[in-house]
Amino acid sequence: MKILLSVLLTSSLLPGVTFFAQDATASPGLPKSTLCETGVFRKDKTTFVALTKTDKGFSYTFNDGIVGNMQDAGTILKCEKNAVLIEGKGHWPKVAIAEFNTRFVSNGVMLAGRLMVPPDATKNTPLVVYAHGSESTGWIDRARDPYQMVVRGVSVFIYDKRGTGLSSGEYTQNFPQLADDLVAASHEAKRLAEGQFGRFGLIGLSQGGWIVPLAAARAKAEFLGIGYGLVVDITEQDAAQVTKELRDRGYDDDVIAKASKVTNITAKIAKSRIKEGLEELAGVQNQFGKEAWFSGIKGGYSGVLVSMSVDDLRHHGVPQFDKLNIDWSINPMQVLSNVDAPQLWVFADEDRQAPGALTLERLTSLRKQGRDITIYRFPNTDHGMREYEEAKDGVRKHTRVTPGFYDLMADWAKGQRGEKYAKAYRE
Repeated sequence: MKILLSVLLTSSLLPGVTFFAQDATASPGLPKSTLCETGVFRKDKTTFVALTKTDKGFSYTFNDGIVGNMQDAGTILKCEKNAVLIEGKGHWPKVAIAEFNTRFVSNGVMLAGRLMVPPDATKNTPLVVYAHGSESTGWIDRARDPYQMVVRGVSVFIYDKRGTGLSSGEYTQNFPQLADDLVAASHEAKRLAEGQFGRFGLIGLSQGGWIVPLAAARAKAEFLGIGYGLVVDITEQDAAQVTKELRDRGYDDDVIAKASKVTNITAKIAKSRIKEGLEELAGVQNQFGKEAWFSGIKGGYSGVLVSMSVDDLRHHGVPQFDKLNIDWSINPMQVLSNVDAPQLWVFADEDRQAPGALTLERLTSLRKQGRDITIYRFPNTDHGMREYEEAKDGVRKHTRVTPGFYDLMADWAKGQRGEKYAKAYRE
């Protein structure tokens, strides 16, 4: 894909946007929290915390995965000028990460990106470009994973995907289009870091696990890292998600079989863009509609379809799906069969959003075919590699990012492998 435009902005600001809000220029009369800025603050070589922006102030993520928000009651962190104060006593200075902000074009859409380089970078420092998940928010200043990587010695390029943050265009979940954007981002990352990086690879989280393999060859990636992604198509994910949701709520094989009948129908409706399967949907709505499990169906899209009348679907469709421009034809197994670069796949064993059983079977099959695939699994973790506390009604409260995940991803980028990553085990 031809990149039409690439502009490096020598300023630390993109036009009209303040990246480091309320920094050292903040008024002395304001509360100290207004001194907060994104970045990494370090106690010593192995102990640090990253601050990132959220919809409510700043969140923090420690090197061991402990997370919080500056506005939470009982927060242990306060911001100072170019430093943070931990538990009222420890002053941790800001790490001098070099940041280069840029704009680049992919298929006529202007995207905003940022290259982040560790202070001790050399010509052998690995460089990775991150592929987004399905979130509709930008990553610049907001994503926690890139900061965790850069302070571990990896140069990182991130960008706000189309229709989010500082980037133009329309938000989409069209994987080939998003893969084109990832290829454009890879070219831009290499241009900015020219002569200052060694290994180059792509990392995809969640939905990014579908996008990275589509971009791998064109981006000339030397390695891939996938966190809590899948080797199933969108309809298979939806079906697996519905099954796990019902299993976790205690439903038996009889209900699971009924639910499978429903998701087969909703898959037909989705793939045909609401041209097929409507009468079958009406049938299961009449057959199962009064059973308790039926109204609890969620999945990725099945819950929306079963909650609508066939007449509404026929005459109005599902506008929120149409806007996503989903390509339902993508076959992830076929895509991965053509990927030659070494791959790391990391799974959350109790992932409700992206259940990994079928994906693990397929990756094992690909390994038998000669593909270089490394698999790690983290027990008692949910989507996003988050540990959790589960109430009696099955509701989960996420508590932290599981220890070892960031170390594993950084080591993979460096071409290294540690003996142990907390509770993770290798398949």
